[in-house]
Amino acid sequence: MLKKLDWYIIGKFMRTFFFTVLIFSMVSMVIDFSEKVERFIESDIPVSVIAFEYFPTFLMFILGFLWPMLTLIAVIFFTGRMADNSEIISILNAGVSFWRLLRPYLVSAGFLFLLYLAGIHYAVPLANARRGEIDREYFSGSRDEGKTNNVHFFVAPEVKVFMTHFSKRDSAARNFRIEHIVDDELVSLTKARSAKFVDGDPGVWRLDNYEIRTFDGLEETLVASDRMTLDTVLNLRPEDFVDYREQQSALTTPELLAEIRKQRERGAGKIRKYEVELARRTAEPFTIFILTLIGVSVAGRKVRGGMGIQLAVGIFMGALFVFLSRFASTLSAGTALPVFLGMWMPNIIFFAAALYFVANAQR
Repeated sequence: MLKKLDWYIIGKFMRTFFFTVLIFSMVSMVIDFSEKVERFIESDIPVSVIAFEYFPTFLMFILGFLWPMLTLIAVIFFTGRMADNSEIISILNAGVSFWRLLRPYLVSAGFLFLLYLAGIHYAVPLANARRGEIDREYFSGSRDEGKTNNVHFFVAPEVKVFMTHFSKRDSAARNFRIEHIVDDELVSLTKARSAKFVDGDPGVWRLDNYEIRTFDGLEETLVASDRMTLDTVLNLRPEDFVDYREQQSALTTPELLAEIRKQRERGAGKIRKYEVELARRTAEPFTIFILTLIGVSVAGRKVRGGMGIQLAVGIFMGALFVFLSRFASTLSAGTALPVFLGMWMPNIIFFAAALYFVANAQR
């Protein structure tokens, strides 16, 4: 049961947090607009797209990036005010233990945790996807990093496709090859000098100058044609050759899971960045609880110098968390650490720091 004291602290927490979000959103918009105003003028982007699509999606990206840090700043701000007004001392002198005092903070953190969880798994990726489309259409153009030379794909558990080059302009491939492998043995091999995507899902590919070899033990059968074309259906589309920079951040979690599953089946080499993104979305929301504990412990004491020192400590801790999170993402993208351990490393470090601060706050 939540008491009046709990609702009092929860109200202060929510009001301060959303006020902090508002302030940081306005500052972020002003900074971003000042940096991009020349690009806005030089491009043909409509004002309506800037006002109603670009900046809303930009704010979703910024809030998704800074949500835990904003939580820490809000906790330190209003808790420090309460400490300066001797409210925290009065509450503790009334017989309320420090752990009991943490209850409304953790309830509020739980609410923000749920908001962040929904945002980071669904809302923020959708916003990133639209922001990326606007950026490619009006500003930087295509930043497609998808591989087009010497490409290997497993389009089915026993079907492998290889091509020496794929043209994204006309969806055509050169030196196209389809291998059917059963029990580690090649049972058929289809070669074509060129192949072109026609339509459909799964896709229809039209092979030109083709030959089909089938193997049955030591026996081989050859079917070849240098004048006719052959249509074949493959689980492969031109979109599979597209890999935009930071594309993983523009996929909702169900789409991300599907992409990981598809890349594993195809033996693609860029699967780790998707696994890092999935692990990040799981680990970062829990940081809200950790930073809330640190904020209460740091700001719950009345200190000489006022709230400025506490806010400075809070901003430093938040910046340190952001730095460690980015460092963990970079480290996990390699092979030095398992993805799960690498992405949870900031939480482990900050949880140890939270226990230290809570232990000292009760003295």
